[in-house]
Amino acid sequence: MDEIWQRGAVGIAGLIRQRTVSSVEVVEAFLRRIEEVNPIINAVVVLTGDRAIDEARDADASLARGQTLGPLHGVPFTAKDVLDTAGVETSAGIPERVGVVPSLDAAAVSRMRGAGAILLGKTNVPPGGSGGVTENAVYGRTNNPYAIERSPAGSSGGEAAIQSAGGSPVGVGSDSGGSLRVPAHFCGVAALKPTTGRVPNTGAFRQPGGLSDNRTQIGPLSRYVEDLAQVFEIVAGPDGVDSGVVPMPIADPRAVELAGLRVAFYTDDGSTPTTPDTVAAVRDAADALAAAGAKVSEERLERIGADALDISRRYWAWEDLAGGETVRLLSDWDGFRTRMLAFMGSFDVIVCPTSPGPANLHGEGLDTMFNYTLPFSLSGQPCVVVPSGRSTEGLPIGVQVVGRVWRDDVVLAVAGYLERTVGGWRTPPI
Repeated sequence: MDEIWQRGAVGIAGLIRQRTVSSVEVVEAFLRRIEEVNPIINAVVVLTGDRAIDEARDADASLARGQTLGPLHGVPFTAKDVLDTAGVETSAGIPERVGVVPSLDAAAVSRMRGAGAILLGKTNVPPGGSGGVTENAVYGRTNNPYAIERSPAGSSGGEAAIQSAGGSPVGVGSDSGGSLRVPAHFCGVAALKPTTGRVPNTGAFRQPGGLSDNRTQIGPLSRYVEDLAQVFEIVAGPDGVDSGVVPMPIADPRAVELAGLRVAFYTDDGSTPTTPDTVAAVRDAADALAAAGAKVSEERLERIGADALDISRRYWAWEDLAGGETVRLLSDWDGFRTRMLAFMGSFDVIVCPTSPGPANLHGEGLDTMFNYTLPFSLSGQPCVVVPSGRSTEGLPIGVQVVGRVWRDDVVLAVAGYLERTVGGWRTPPI
């Protein structure tokens, strides 16, 4: 059997239910892996090891009595350090917040724990959880497990890094403009940004959800796509607090037929050039879907990159806009969403780059890092990033699979197929 840390959350949950391994053994295995890799990558910034072992003992005792707490009974997980965790410090990388210990879990964390999962620790973020550089004055800089001189991106960079290095079987992060997707791509793991309105932002620092924050979505990261689907089922749905969450049913990715799906792909957005290795990874993914019977064509929404970047920049400066400019911004944003809806009338899926190239050296590439993820933050569409290629330097390249709104099941199914055929996680060299 592979080492426990190489397995995903769904697989580990099955082993625990079968009593092939105990929850205590699993938690201890991941703690050992964190002890091995974290001094190199600095991804886990708050460790809850003693509490996790105590909860694992309780989980094993419950199972011995024939009681299971949920689909992730006894499985450890990590959480981005912008998500409130009851009894565990949540500084969000801000010196003034050191020592802040929430009394309640964020909605997503609470739901994970309610499904039987055990919090193993908190992962590093940019200050306040905003931006593409996972470095702050409290905990320092996080490194990419594939090359420590390179960035894991942000803002879920710590979470992506520890997933890549095998220090956690699954984690929860957040994405406003690409903060789940680009770190997953840089670090060679999978991530889901759900459809806007799927998951409550309740308890996420500076991410209020609702009408005032209709770009940010909480979502999972893991080495394996099947874990994304499982966590998505757990964390989605209204909580009675975040007014932006819609009670939409969740369809099963296993019921999706790839044959006949209408797939558009593009290798550049017309504004930001991509590397040859990125082009090859996207084309390989498109070819694989064509081989599965999908109807694949090379098309993109006109001016997708330029318009999305323009609207996003104006959104970021929203508090400085006069009233008339705010109306124009919202009108242009609505227009962009309408054009995207019309484009998706002809397609079920878009396959495209996640970022212009593989992981940058620390401090480089920040001006274009999110150019390929911003459009789908504005449109609210579900996206999965899945490892699908390698650069000439051996760095991972993840492609972005984008679906129609509310069809998270389709992007999960397509990403799972690509994981099996052209990509998937590979152990980093650390």
